[in-house]
Amino acid sequence: MVAYDEPCVVPIKRTLQKIDYQYQTYKELEEPCTKRVRPLGRVTSLANLISPVKNGAVRRFGQTLQASFRGDGRSPSVPPQKPCSKAAAPTPPKRRNSTLWSETLDVHQKGTFSTKEIKRQEAIFELSRGEQDLIEDLKLARKAYHDPMLKLSIMSEEELTAIFGDLDAYIPLHEDLLAQLAMATGPDGTVGQIGKIVVDWLPRLNAYREYCSNQLAAKALLDQKKQDPRVQDFLQRCLESPFSRKLDLWSFLDIPRSRLVKYPLLLKEILRHTPPDHPDTGSLEQAISIIQAVLADINMKKGESECQYYIDKLEYLDDRQKDPHIEQCKSLLCHGELRNKSGTKLHVFLFTEVLVLTRPVMRNDRHCFQVYRQPIPVQDLILEDLQDGDVRMGGSFRGAFSNGDKAKNIFRVRFQDPSQGQSHTLQVNDVFHKQQWLNCLRTAMSTQKDSNDVCTKRRSSSVSAINHMEETDENCPRAAASAPSSPSSEEPPSPTPSATSTLSSSSSSSSISAPFQPHKSKKDKRSICSLGKRKETMV
Repeated sequence: MVAYDEPCVVPIKRTLQKIDYQYQTYKELEEPCTKRVRPLGRVTSLANLISPVKNGAVRRFGQTLQASFRGDGRSPSVPPQKPCSKAAAPTPPKRRNSTLWSETLDVHQKGTFSTKEIKRQEAIFELSRGEQDLIEDLKLARKAYHDPMLKLSIMSEEELTAIFGDLDAYIPLHEDLLAQLAMATGPDGTVGQIGKIVVDWLPRLNAYREYCSNQLAAKALLDQKKQDPRVQDFLQRCLESPFSRKLDLWSFLDIPRSRLVKYPLLLKEILRHTPPDHPDTGSLEQAISIIQAVLADINMKKGESECQYYIDKLEYLDDRQKDPHIEQCKSLLCHGELRNKSGTKLHVFLFTEVLVLTRPVMRNDRHCFQVYRQPIPVQDLILEDLQDGDVRMGGSFRGAFSNGDKAKNIFRVRFQDPSQGQSHTLQVNDVFHKQQWLNCLRTAMSTQKDSNDVCTKRRSSSVSAINHMEETDENCPRAAASAPSSPSSEEPPSPTPSATSTLSSSSSSSSISAPFQPHKSKKDKRSICSLGKRKETMV
């Protein structure tokens, strides 16, 4: 522990003791003790109350006590001593109530329900109990961590806001669901219909988009603040307190995200035990679709935030490394620590548009990633899956002349055009991570190829449409010319493509304009010229 001044240590201890006492009192009132008390056995000797230890003095003291109780009248050769007592063990963490719904019923009441209905009510009860636990944890995070650190000036208000977000704003959201479930509960403890409740309530979980998007930055700031001895000592004291249940601060901050991913599982479990003809069947299927859409949207926002977070941490040694594809990226597919052929540790980022190799560096107590070599756009990327032993890794002088172990779990990435940059042979820790990287790289390359094919098809279809319009414009006058008409209403033949371009120029050919000079005015000639210009512009 950090050696604080006494005025600083006392408030921390008092605050934690007060929180711990209130928490235990609350839990004891909420959860009646159901543990069986083991009766104490008859004590035959006072020496049996002393735990066996290896200390000779204490052993002799116990023997003296036994002799005195036997009444042999001999005075003790060792003066009376107080037995050594062990240090008080830390209070065990308080466990959550794991009572099942069926355990709240008596024997006669339980027999009135079918097995399927009991399982359905168990799933609904688990949903309700989870909401209760979540509300309790959100309040605890504010009361046991946020407020004491603000009051004791361990962190500033801005830092705490960046780490905790708007946790208080989500408490009424879950309290509302809990209240609706309580209203839907009948006198026998069963919930008749839950589908309409969750269908109306689940869209409100979109409020978590901003909180989940900020988690990466919040975690980085919390890890940075843990370097402060005061913050580290406070969090350690909280971890050792019973109210924490051996969970650190980030575990409490991450509880809302872990709760979100449980909703589809809980709803599917309720649906699985709901009869097909039950009124909830259609509503539960709709609710599952809603929560999956909500989670997909939250994941997309979280991915965009994570992508931008790492892009902002890139540091370029040369302006030529600033590939325009990097700023266009909206998602980070994969990233992690790899080694190159010389054994250098690299942090590799695979974005949707580009592969970036970096080296982790520190700049003014801030983690950054220095771009290593030239980023490789995914559309120009070539991937080679190398077999174990194809390449010898390591950059040491001794390793260059020794027959060391052959490299395993390696692959190579390079440009399609070798003149744009060098290739990189990368090594991962095991086969599983190698396969992950290969899958992510192949997926990115396939997606990029499909996107390019779609763009090519769109361009070709646009050109075909323009050509079709030209042919239609050229064919219409011919049809008019072939129709029988009077000499006074005769239309000129349609000009050829070469004639059309000639019409758009300032000097017209006499062979095209001469036969129609007696029949056309200057206004008609200007309209024909403008038509030719429009066609040329479209082409």
